[in-house]
Amino acid sequence: MPEKQQAEMTFWGHLDVLRKMLFKIIAVVALFTVLFFIFMPTIFDKVILAPCRGDFLLYRFFHDLTAALPFLPEFSTDGFEVHLINIQLSSQLFIHMSSSFWLALVFSFPVILYFIWDFVKPALYANEVKGVRLAFVFGNVMFFIGLAVGYFVVFPITLRFLADYQLSALIPNQVSLDSYMNTFLSMIFILGVVFELPLLAWILGLMGIMHKEFFKRYRKHAIVILLIAAAIITPTSDPFTLFIVFLPLYMLYELSALFVKPKAKENDI
Repeated sequence: MPEKQQAEMTFWGHLDVLRKMLFKIIAVVALFTVLFFIFMPTIFDKVILAPCRGDFLLYRFFHDLTAALPFLPEFSTDGFEVHLINIQLSSQLFIHMSSSFWLALVFSFPVILYFIWDFVKPALYANEVKGVRLAFVFGNVMFFIGLAVGYFVVFPITLRFLADYQLSALIPNQVSLDSYMNTFLSMIFILGVVFELPLLAWILGLMGIMHKEFFKRYRKHAIVILLIAAAIITPTSDPFTLFIVFLPLYMLYELSALFVKPKAKENDI
């Protein structure tokens, strides 16, 4: 009955439903933004600035791992701390507001997708509903896994290397708040988007554009490209660190291959 009512709606009826959905999305994002704005000083100290200190989870893990494996170079956490400076009068206020908005957008993303799903569901056939629902759930899960990998692995490694790197001992590193936040947000969000590749591969597979043979044929090429990408993301000569970044990227490649069907043979068509 709801599907039939939706199908019989006029153009203005659909427009009214769309308007209500957009209002709900704006209200949810605004509510999350206000909540994050209130708690942002604590979030900044405990979460966003946590990779600036030597006791960060990844650094302690590397320290314990290299201490247990004598053939690896020692990873020290002693004395590492990145001190940020503010060089723009309005930066702290602007970053307070923008960080609250971006975090609100991320954590309200599942709710936004639910509203969109609720809007488009009546227009889908029964067999399409199951596939789209699976895509929404899988896309959400992979996006947040990508954010976690970016926050706990890729960004701390990059920060640790760049903060200690010096072209000359006469040039001390002074990291600005704007530079830190731009790198923090862009790197973590990029990883969130990159982790949507299995979903993209699945959609392209359903459209007949991509097949499992593609991943088999270009696996060696993909390994080289992913190694280069890992080297760009983490510009360090340490092979252990390079492998830590390369591993999740390669796992994404193999995971994407699992979601794609083999190419149909001519006699099967």
